[in-house]
Amino acid sequence: MPRILVLFAHPRLEKSRANKALLQRFPKHKHITFRDLYEEYPDLNVDVQREQALVVGQDILVLHHPFYWYSVPPLLKQWIDLVYSFGWAYGPGGTALHGKTCFHVLTTGGNEEAYSVDGFHGHSLHEFMLPLKRTATLCGMNWLPPFAVQGSNRLDDMELELAATQYARLLIGLADGTIAPASVSALERLNEAVPIIR
Repeated sequence: MPRILVLFAHPRLEKSRANKALLQRFPKHKHITFRDLYEEYPDLNVDVQREQALVVGQDILVLHHPFYWYSVPPLLKQWIDLVYSFGWAYGPGGTALHGKTCFHVLTTGGNEEAYSVDGFHGHSLHEFMLPLKRTATLCGMNWLPPFAVQGSNRLDDMELELAATQYARLLIGLADGTIAPASVSALERLNEAVPIIR
């Protein structure tokens, strides 16, 4: 069974209805490990050796965060910068992440239309994520499309609960092996791998 590490990073979780809803439905599963980076490192001092030891034992790495300024929040960026180190994650001898699967779970204030060529942001979510994708593939990881909750500021409680149920079903499916990463790699969003149940 695949082992999944979910690294959650939100510096203002108390202000986020969407992320609180996703976490309320987060599944308890022996092969899914959840870590809140801002709880673990309130001083922002990442323990690199500890984090690397945790990552090595996993098959799937999930980076769950709001989409801050077209990227990740500052602590998660620091985590990536430090943990994906030269000689460990990439470069000569840097093979610790080879063969693992990586994807992001994102919340955005803008809806899908806003993240399009003709939309407010002028580019697709896929285009904005290219640096994150290249970071993962440079380290030898298999990249999956994101699970995205978009237009989160305008979603009602029922819509957020449906998204949270989808997220939980996705993680359980991956952990149980009923959703194979290779089978969902061509999707636009991982949301499509788990149809909404109303």
